[in-house]
Amino acid sequence: MKVVSLVLRVQIVLVAAMVLFPTFGFAQMSRKPSPTREPAGAMDKRPDSSRLSVPKIESRNAFNAIARVYHQGTPYSIPHVMFVIDRQSKDKIYYINSQRFRFHKDFLLATYLIPRGVDVFKGVYVDPDRRYLVGTVAWQTPVEKFTWELWEGDLATPEMIRSAHALINATFFDKVGYKPNSIRQEDIASDLNLPRITQDEINRNQVYLALNTGTAIGRLHIIDKLDDTVEIGDNEILVLKELPLNLPPVRGIIVAKPSSPLSHVNILAKGWNIPNIYIKNADKLFRDLDTYWIKLEANMTDYRFDRVTRPEDVPSPPDEVIPPADLKVTKLAGLAELRKKDSIAYGGKAANLGEVLRARIAGVNVPDGFAIPYYWYDKFMTANGFDKVVLDMIDDNDFVHNPRVRRQRLEEFRAAIQKGKFDDELRRDVIARWRSQLGGKPVFARSSSNSEDLPNFSGAGLYSSVANVREEEKLIDGIKKVWSSIWNFQAYEARMRNYVSQTDVYMSVLVQIGVDMDRGGVMITKDPFDDRNKNAVYISSVCGHNSKVVDNVGMPEQVLFNPRSNAVILMTLSQQENALRFDPAGELKVTPDTCVDTRRRVLSDVQVRQLARTAIAIRTAFGGKREQDIEWGIMNGKLYIVQSRPYIDKKNPL
Repeated sequence: MKVVSLVLRVQIVLVAAMVLFPTFGFAQMSRKPSPTREPAGAMDKRPDSSRLSVPKIESRNAFNAIARVYHQGTPYSIPHVMFVIDRQSKDKIYYINSQRFRFHKDFLLATYLIPRGVDVFKGVYVDPDRRYLVGTVAWQTPVEKFTWELWEGDLATPEMIRSAHALINATFFDKVGYKPNSIRQEDIASDLNLPRITQDEINRNQVYLALNTGTAIGRLHIIDKLDDTVEIGDNEILVLKELPLNLPPVRGIIVAKPSSPLSHVNILAKGWNIPNIYIKNADKLFRDLDTYWIKLEANMTDYRFDRVTRPEDVPSPPDEVIPPADLKVTKLAGLAELRKKDSIAYGGKAANLGEVLRARIAGVNVPDGFAIPYYWYDKFMTANGFDKVVLDMIDDNDFVHNPRVRRQRLEEFRAAIQKGKFDDELRRDVIARWRSQLGGKPVFARSSSNSEDLPNFSGAGLYSSVANVREEEKLIDGIKKVWSSIWNFQAYEARMRNYVSQTDVYMSVLVQIGVDMDRGGVMITKDPFDDRNKNAVYISSVCGHNSKVVDNVGMPEQVLFNPRSNAVILMTLSQQENALRFDPAGELKVTPDTCVDTRRRVLSDVQVRQLARTAIAIRTAFGGKREQDIEWGIMNGKLYIVQSRPYIDKKNPL
C-alpha cells in the first residue's frame, strides 16, 4: 500500500497504575496499565535513579526520576509511582522507584520488609490491623491533577484511608486527590469528605476511547448533520459529532462525543466487526481528510490514519446472505415450551428466554409470554400482496439510489402494512392467549427477526416493539407494527450493507407481560475494553425503563464488576434527568428521575453484585462459551430478565 506522509496518532487516556502481586493475579481496572497490559519494553529502560525509594517527593523532577511511564512521549502518558506505608513504624512512607520494581512485593522483598515465602495478600489488602498499606500516586492527564489510589479490592478501613491521605499530602510537593476505585472506597471517601478525583471525572475528560478495535479501509465521510438527505455508503468510515440512535452498516465509526458501550449503535458496530472509536473534536481534527480513502487502525491505546491511493487495496463486497427461517411452524407457543433450537421458527428473543426459564436461576424472574412464529408474518404479507410491493421497490432505480425516496417509500409501506387485513384465526388465538395465559395484563409486543444475530451482524435495535398494550385492538395493531418494522429505514439499510437478502427476512412477535421498571438497563458478560479480564460484567443502568440505555438517550450509569478483586467499579454517573414509566392509558410516559440516591447512583453495590451473578448464570445456561447481551429491569425489588442474546464482536462471532 502506498502511504502518503500523513500519520495521526493519539494515545488513550488510561487510568492510574496499580500493580498487584503476580501470585494473586492482576487487580486492575480495565484501562489501567498493569504488567500484563504494559507496552512492550516499558520496564526495559535503565532507571534514572539508583535509589530504591525516597521518603518524600519534593518536586516534579523528583517524581519523574522514579516514575514509571507507559506510552512515554505521547500527550496522554501516565507517570505513576508506587508507595508503601509502614503503619508499625509511625506511618513511614516509601515512594518506590517504580522504574526498578514492577510490583510492591518486589520492593518489600528486596528491602527485607517482608520475609520470603510469607503469604502477603491478606496481610496487605484485607486485614484491618495490617502492617502495610500499598498504593500508587499518578499524574492524571485528563484532569491535570495528581491522584493516589488503592487496588479496587483493598478493604482498607476509613482510618487507614484518612491517615494515608494526610501522609501523602504532607510528603508530596503538590496536592494529591484520592481516587477511589470501587463503590466501597467511594462511599468511605464521601463519609470522610476527602478531596477526590473520580473515575467519572477522568472519563468525562478523556480524548480517546476505543469501543471496538480493528482495521478498516474506507472513504472518510464527515457528517455535520445526519438527516434524510445524507447518503451513507457501506464503504465509508464515518466521522460524527455525536452517536445517533441508528446507523446503517459502514466500514468504521469515529464519534466526537462519548457514549455508552452498550448503546445499540455500539453493539451493532461490534457485530459489524468495524473500528468504533471516540476522539474528542474528531469532526474538526480530520476536516482536511474528508472524502479521501484511508486505512484506519484503531487500538486500545492509539489510532492511525494512512491515505490509500491504490484501487486494488479496496476490499470487494461479500456474497449475499440468506438468513434461515422455518415457515412450516404455525403454533403459538408459550415461553416455557421454547428452547434455543426453536429460534429458527419463533426468533431468538423468545427461544432464548425459554432457555433462561428452564435454567431456573435463583432470584430471576422472566415475565410470561407467548411467541407468534414467522409463518404468520409470511402469510399476512402474501395475503395482502405486500410481497409483490417489496419486489417492486427493490427493482426501482430511485428507491435504490436516493435515500430520501427510499425513506419515504418505506414509511408509506409500513403505513400500508398497518392497514392490512389481519388473519381472523390468528386474531382469535392471540386474544385468547392474552386473556387466558397472560390474564389480560399489560403486555409488550416485541420484535424478533431471522435477520438478527447472524454471524458478524447483531441487528440489535433495528426493529420496533410496542410497550404497555392494554386493549385487544391495540394488541393486534401492535403486532402489525412489529411486523412492519422489518421495513424500518435503518433496518433496511443495515441489511443492505450487510448483504442480507431483503426477500428472505421474516418477523416473529413475542407477546410478553410488561414490567414497569423502577430501574433498568443492559449488561454484558465481559469487560468491553479488556478481553483478558475474564468473567467481568459491564452494566449500564437508568431510572425507569431500560430503553433509554439501548436507544443511547443520554449517558447512563456504568459500572464494571471485576471478579478478580470482587469490586464494583463506578465508570460513569448517570446524566439522565427523567425516566420512562408505564402510562395508565398505554405505552410509556416521561416522569421525573427519582430512583437515584443523593450521590447520583442508580444501582446499589448489592444490586450490582446480584446482576453480575445473574449474568454469569445466564451465560452458563447457554453453555458458558457465548458471551451474553442481557436486558434487565428491577420492579418492586424483584429482578426481571427480558432479553438475552449473543454479544457479537469480532472475538465472539456466532
